[in-house]
Amino acid sequence: MNSVAIVPPDGGEVIELGPARMRILEDGGTTAHRLGIGEITLAPHSAGPPQHRHAEHDEGFYVVSGTVRFTVGHAEYEAPAGTLVMVPPGVPHTFANPGDEPVVMVNTFTPDLYVQYFRDLRDAAARDGELTGAATVRVMARYATTPATEYD
Repeated sequence: MNSVAIVPPDGGEVIELGPARMRILEDGGTTAHRLGIGEITLAPHSAGPPQHRHAEHDEGFYVVSGTVRFTVGHAEYEAPAGTLVMVPPGVPHTFANPGDEPVVMVNTFTPDLYVQYFRDLRDAAARDGELTGAATVRVMARYATTPATEYD
């Protein structure tokens, strides 16, 4: 028999990554690894990860508060609260918070494989004393994700 997972507002696994905070709400344990869900809080005037492509999972972002700037290849999109952004495999993307207030997004991964990416980033930062771009790219590679430097 499966159990229902209920994560209260102060629950979940919290991973601090410099200007970003990821709160894992569903690590795939309840969904047989079909879906992972996190809550990202990004500090004001912060960049997200380098632009990248996922080969094996879809990623979704629902903006709860603030306005996020999504970059998809060469195009930029402003995404205020209430916006949903769905990124299929192979599409280059990143996000940033150019504003003066923190942004909060619900982040989904189908399947859940990218949840462990955030744990691995935390471990790399703890081991190296900081999270570098090179370390981020190395961790991305473990999850069928590559930096995107050329766009169609």
